[in-house]
Amino acid sequence: MTKTLRHNRTTVADDPRWARIAARDKTADGHLWYSVATTGVYCRPSCSSRLANPKNVALHDTLESARATGFRPCKRCDPEGASIESGNAALVAKACRIIEDGEDEPALNDLADAVGLSASYFHRLFKATTGLTPKAYAASHRAQKVREGLASGNTVTGAIYDAGFKSSSRFYETSTGILGMTPSQYRAGGTNEEIRFAVGQTSLGAILVASSGKGVASILLGDDPDALVRILQDRFPKARLIGADRDYETLVARVVGLIEEPQIGLDLPLDVRGTAFQQRVWRALQEIPAGETVSYAEIARRIGAPKAVRAVAGACAANRIAVAIPCHRVVHNDGSISGYAWGVERKRALLDRETAQRSPAARRPVPARSR
Repeated sequence: MTKTLRHNRTTVADDPRWARIAARDKTADGHLWYSVATTGVYCRPSCSSRLANPKNVALHDTLESARATGFRPCKRCDPEGASIESGNAALVAKACRIIEDGEDEPALNDLADAVGLSASYFHRLFKATTGLTPKAYAASHRAQKVREGLASGNTVTGAIYDAGFKSSSRFYETSTGILGMTPSQYRAGGTNEEIRFAVGQTSLGAILVASSGKGVASILLGDDPDALVRILQDRFPKARLIGADRDYETLVARVVGLIEEPQIGLDLPLDVRGTAFQQRVWRALQEIPAGETVSYAEIARRIGAPKAVRAVAGACAANRIAVAIPCHRVVHNDGSISGYAWGVERKRALLDRETAQRSPAARRPVPARSR
């Protein structure tokens, strides 16, 4: 079979898709392919082969289109197979399942062996994908199991051992960091926990900011300040809520400033309370620069769980620290806006404001720090 291909010699080099190929953009894998008439192969964008002359290249938006050229798949980049990035995400997801399903915290070497990687490379890959080391991820998962055990009525001792702690003394050494309070306080619904809060006003409506001893635990937006206070009371039903604190109102002013001027960033400790999966999602959200958006599918891919798109959307909906954990920067694949706990119009206004204030020279905002 004679392999011929008609090329538009004047537009390929100017096509934005070609720029991604020239940059060997791994994120374009699975979304774009290209064929080279002089070598008779088709490749994925990240192919490490010598860059072809764009005059000899045709661009394809589907794998079927690339196959239709009659060329063969490149042996170096294997455009028919999963991308390296997707493969790595699958390995991390497998490791997460091993951690979650095991009774004991697996050793780093055992996890690396299970996914067929060296310990050092696996450690770097896992942290880059999830934002946590394997050890920190295991600790977060066990902490969630303790919280679930206490909430279900289990005894403190039972919850500790069911979560995989070998001794109660080992758990109590870290219990405050895990639960934000003592186990008995947590089981009692946060009795005697102190939550400081204040209500302010922004151009987008009312705002309530609340903090525990660890950091900011809630940032709520709405139309009715009293309704925001009721939401806070429902979230911390047995905690001591402390308002009317002039010093704390200074912190609220900083959060208001973030809403009005997103490019200033916000560097505050956060008291992030959620499942291990939710925390992975929320850490990924904090990496999205102001003025940019990503899809739910992209967040799922970044945390190593590409099939968990609905779970990612659920984690975004469960976020109760608005703006500092910017769930408003997540949109549908087609760019449409929906699904914001504090109203779609506020989400659109936040995105419009961030886009307008972002310039090519703008610095990436400093993400809020989670303890």
